[in-house]
Amino acid sequence: MRTFDLAPLYRSAIGFDRLAQLLNDAQRNDATPSYPPYNIELVSEDQYRIVMALAGFNRSEIDITFERDSLQVVGRKQKDGVERTYLHRGIAARDFEQRFQLANHVKVTGASFDNGMLTIELVREIPEALKPRKIIIDGGENVTALEQRQAA
Repeated sequence: MRTFDLAPLYRSAIGFDRLAQLLNDAQRNDATPSYPPYNIELVSEDQYRIVMALAGFNRSEIDITFERDSLQVVGRKQKDGVERTYLHRGIAARDFEQRFQLANHVKVTGASFDNGMLTIELVREIPEALKPRKIIIDGGENVTALEQRQAA
């Protein structure tokens, strides 16, 4: 396994410490949870979707928490009290906790659960104050917002 020295990043980049910390954590954490299986989709330029396969779970056993830059999905399977003898057990249906680190200005807009598939919708909303602006030289109105690019 390769190791990367991020010291040059710390010396020359200001405000990227969170990114460097994420890289360090990803490098150290090889035991990424593989259960439950999930997809992360790019729906459009600023929209994302996470789809998780949660066979055997119902809505009341799933908890989704969104806090600033972190999304946490927790599943706690309720025990039904029936003891079963399995000849083959391919459906795990075990408790899980899955965390996703979100970039700045990414918000959760909704979630749905249908046919064992949990879908979480996300969107990146950049505030007006952070969007690019054009500076007019010697103009009365000094700063105006740039027109957004039209979708091709």
